[in-house]
Amino acid sequence: MPRIPVTPHISIDEDEVEERFVRASGPGGQNVNKVSSAVELRFDVRHSPSLPAAVAERLERLAGSRLTQEGVIVIQAQEYRDQPRNREAALQRLLDLIRDATFVPKKRKPTKATFASKIRRLDGKTKRSGVKAARGRPKID
Repeated sequence: MPRIPVTPHISIDEDEVEERFVRASGPGGQNVNKVSSAVELRFDVRHSPSLPAAVAERLERLAGSRLTQEGVIVIQAQEYRDQPRNREAALQRLLDLIRDATFVPKKRKPTKATFASKIRRLDGKTKRSGVKAARGRPKID
């Protein structure tokens, strides 16, 4: 079974990616009515044996509205007028999405504000307060 390389450590089987061809909207003249050049690519994240669990979880979060309730990512490509280029574009978008999911975000280490930064903040607030107070009507004694 041919495999599609995603990263040096991750590759997916070609049979895990399902393609469906539909008619594209937009320009194309008479050709648009005859040829199914748009591609709808489907990839089942939840049942993919090729992806580690952590990557699959991040991929589901990254997919957003492209993810169905069953856990299938649906990518549509119709920017080109010919089917092979749309197939390539859709597959490339899927691979980019999977690559983005392989990056583990760094844990944020909570830090405290420095004393100097607190002083700067309070000085700024005092100056701003003075500017706003000066905007009122002048007092006549």
